[in-house]
Amino acid sequence: MTNDISVFLKGLAMGAANVIPGVSGGTIALITGIYSRLINAIKSCDLTALKLLLAKDFTELWRHTDGRFLSAIMLGVIVSIVSLAKLFEFLLEHYERFTMAFFFGLILLSLYYVARKITSWSGSVITALVIGTIIAIAIALRVPATENDAFVYVFLCGVVAISSMILPGLSGSFVLILMGNYALVLSAISSFNLGVLVPLALGCAVGLIVFANILAWVFERFENQTLALMTGFVLGSLVVIWPWKTAEMQTVIREGKPPKEVVSSYDWFMPSISSSDTLIAVALMIAGAVSIALMEKFAGK
Repeated sequence: MTNDISVFLKGLAMGAANVIPGVSGGTIALITGIYSRLINAIKSCDLTALKLLLAKDFTELWRHTDGRFLSAIMLGVIVSIVSLAKLFEFLLEHYERFTMAFFFGLILLSLYYVARKITSWSGSVITALVIGTIIAIAIALRVPATENDAFVYVFLCGVVAISSMILPGLSGSFVLILMGNYALVLSAISSFNLGVLVPLALGCAVGLIVFANILAWVFERFENQTLALMTGFVLGSLVVIWPWKTAEMQTVIREGKPPKEVVSSYDWFMPSISSSDTLIAVALMIAGAVSIALMEKFAGK
C-alpha cells in the first residue's frame, strides 16, 4: 500500500510537470527512479496483452502489463491534471519567474542524482551526454515550422509529440509548436476535426508503443549511455526553464474559442544582482534543490 501511494505521488508530479515549459513527465519519472519500470510497463501493452484482453483473462493481463503500477501512475497524472496543474497554471501566469526559478533549482540538482546512477564514465557515455545536451538546446532554439495538415505529417507529429512526452527534458506541446502544428491540433480538438485527430491519434499510439520498445531495448543493452543521453536532454532543457527570459508569443486561432497566446521562442538575459526579485528567485532555486534532496533522502529510506 505504501508503495502504491509513492507511485501515485510520482504520478501527481508527472502530471503537474506537463504544464511547466521544458519539463516533461519523463523528466519526473527519471528523477524519481521509476522511468525504466514505466517504459517496460508501456512496452508490455503489446500483442500478448491484446490476446489476453480478447480471451478475457484479466488476471493475467493485469500481471502482464504491470497493471497495479500503471493504474497508480495514471490515477496520479489524472488527479494532477484536474487539480494541481491548475495551481501551476495560476503560478505561471502571475509568478512565472519565481515558479521557473523553483523548478530550475529542482532540476539542476536532480541532474546529480540521475548522473550518479551511471556506473562507468567511458568515452561513449560522455559523448552521449554531450549529444543529448546539444539536441535539447537545438530544439529550444529552433524556429517554428509552418502549419501542415497533410495526413503523413500530422501522423509524424503524433509520433514525435508522444515520444517527446515520455523522453526526459522534452516538452510535447513545445515540440508541436516547433513542428508548426500546435494551433492545428488545438483547433482540431475544439472542433473535433477527425481529419486531423485520426492521424494524430494513430501517430501517438504507434509512437508510444514503438518508442517504448526502442527505449527498453536500448536501456537493457546500453544503460549507462542511455542514462547519459537523457541526463543531457534534461541539462539542455534548463535553457527553456531559465527564469530570466522574455517569451516571444504567437497567437493561436482556435475554432469556436477565443485566440490563445503560446510561446514560440525565448530571449534570454542575465538578472540584476541588486534586484529583490533576483534574491527571491535565487532563494526559490535553493528551495527547489532542497526539495529534490529531501525527496531522494526519503525515497532512499
